[in-house]
Amino acid sequence: METIFAMSSAQGKAGVSVLRVSGPQAFDACRSLCGDVPPTRVASLRLLTDADGVLLDQALVLTFAKGASFTGEESVEFQVHGSIAVVSAVLSRLADMPDLRMADPGEFTRRALDNGCLDVAQIEGLADLIDAETEVQRTQALRVLSGELGARAEGWRRDLIRAAALIEATIDFADEDVPVDVSPEVTGLISGVIGDLDREISGVVVAERIRTGFEVAILGAPNVGKSTLLNALAGRDAAITSDVAGTTRDVIEVRMDLRGLPVTLLDTAGLRDTADRVEAIGVERAKSRAVSADLRVFLVEPGETPPLEPLADDIVLLAKSDIQTGDYPGISGQTGAGIDKLVAQIADILSQRAARAGIAVRLRHRDAMLRGIDCLRAAKNLIDTAPDMADLAAEELRSAVRALDSLVGRVDIDNVLDEIFASFCLGK
Repeated sequence: METIFAMSSAQGKAGVSVLRVSGPQAFDACRSLCGDVPPTRVASLRLLTDADGVLLDQALVLTFAKGASFTGEESVEFQVHGSIAVVSAVLSRLADMPDLRMADPGEFTRRALDNGCLDVAQIEGLADLIDAETEVQRTQALRVLSGELGARAEGWRRDLIRAAALIEATIDFADEDVPVDVSPEVTGLISGVIGDLDREISGVVVAERIRTGFEVAILGAPNVGKSTLLNALAGRDAAITSDVAGTTRDVIEVRMDLRGLPVTLLDTAGLRDTADRVEAIGVERAKSRAVSADLRVFLVEPGETPPLEPLADDIVLLAKSDIQTGDYPGISGQTGAGIDKLVAQIADILSQRAARAGIAVRLRHRDAMLRGIDCLRAAKNLIDTAPDMADLAAEELRSAVRALDSLVGRVDIDNVLDEIFASFCLGK
């Protein structure tokens, strides 16, 4: 195993930068840089020098024994002064040492996986934690990183292996009298896992939205005040506004944090029939994004109805309430009237949805659980209707176990890992 090193903190000038070394030569590298190996897991102040003994920097040094580090290997972290020159000098010194090389993106985390310190689901949680922009994203990522999904998957695996063992026992002793009918326990175990998987699957789409962000589309006729409302919500001029109908031709996006939830507001082209080819493209894009959005806010004039059929949680508001009245609650992007109420209403609706998120947070997890459920239902059907085909039922159970094993990386995860690690920085 090669010893790798990289800068683990952000690039650029900073108060402190962290350089990480991991592998069998990590302690030798530490000894070469600062003369000794400080006690493990105790921050120690040391002078770092080059091969000729010339001072490079004064740093805090942390050492971790094999089995007690992030990677599971002997590791050293150097907390150096965060100037570009200092970091460059120390990295150059490490690069000159024999048996050391610069880490590839995500290689520290890959070693944590290989050494059994993390499973694949935890690595996905770590990636989400690094990318987290809001409080709810942080909380969700930490749940996954803690290993909660892996622990749940292990419980399902244990129940299914027990069920398969009971079925296989009936096959092994088919010519003998088996004192107990195992089918009630087997079907109970299978039904329990199916119920758990159904509940988790129902929350995956919401959890995925927490990861990537909810979308809220602002819809209405041309010149109804959509762009003005978007600018008022964003607190800046994100969209061009004018009294010329059809000014907005494309979908304009503004990212916001609402009660810890990531929300993207979409300002869309005014919905109307038009002979202008460019505007018509904008109208089609608006309709497409409206269909896929998590929530729609319709702005209407007095006496008008929404241009599309509102769904259950959609919000319909009277536009330009500072100069007109009507049947719907009013809002004005110009004066700010009703905006606080709208923000609270959007946050309430999306928070209620977010509360339904489970511990499975990616569509990959959902696909694995759906495959598992299909196998389990097939096994249960065989047990209920064709007891003489117990061998096929046992094979369906084994297929379900393999599907759920992919959640945590026991099988079929190489392509998933390539995609995950491609998004990691060198120091992670």
